[in-house]
Amino acid sequence: MEGAGRHLARVTTRSARATAALGELLGRALRPGDVVALLGELGAGKTQLVRGICRGARVPEREVASPTFAIVASYRGRLPVHHADLYRVADEDELHATGFFDLLGGDGAVLVEWADRVPGALPGERLEVRLEHDPRRPEVRHLAIDGMGERHAALARLLGAPARRRPGAGRRAGRRTARR
Repeated sequence: MEGAGRHLARVTTRSARATAALGELLGRALRPGDVVALLGELGAGKTQLVRGICRGARVPEREVASPTFAIVASYRGRLPVHHADLYRVADEDELHATGFFDLLGGDGAVLVEWADRVPGALPGERLEVRLEHDPRRPEVRHLAIDGMGERHAALARLLGAPARRRPGAGRRAGRRTARR
């Protein structure tokens, strides 16, 4: 389904720095209530993208760490950013015990690594970012960015816009192609 309420963009980043820069763009655009689901294998770049998102949301860099053992970490920037890592979560009951569901729709943005570990835990309206390695070029990442719901579709359009059309984007930021 595509239209005003859904948008799929495809982006290729050519380095960890470019992946973080894309995250930074997203972090500058985040609003309270936004939910970003991050999917991909180990080493695909999820945490690198989160670091960029947090930088864009003006979270002090020293505060950002992968919350694999804590499950959820909250950071203060221009808005609260709640970062969940569901890698070690077995089911929705275990996730409920972390207070995760109380964060959804709250005063901050929620970033969820390994979002596919607990199907049904996220709202239908969200931005889903799937990161994949390029098998021939280890530094390259291919991202499929699916915005579901009007707000998150707008974020997908922003991230999928060609670098030359975005303020502050350089030529090395990556190649973007979007399905509209």
